Amino acid sequence: MSIYWIYILKNRNTSESYYGYTNNLERRLKEHDIDDKWKFIGCEGYASELDAREMENKLKHYGQARTHLKNRLKKSFQL
Repeated sequence: MSIYWIYILKNRNTSESYYGYTNNLERRLKEHDIDDKWKFIGCEGYASELDAREMENKLKHYGQARTHLKNRLKKSFQL
């Protein structure tokens, strides 16, 4: 069974948040070069690819979804 990941990164220079989707989290984080430019905030795993894509879409396009996520992970965003 595959796991589909939604992940959250924070730009170290601008504090901009990035929300992404992948089925290979390790590879995708390497592609983002998280050690230099990005800080890893967290991830959620989904058994359904459609659920993961839907959540990524909500995070990218609906402010309320981002607000709820940031409230759940507020300590992680502050680090």
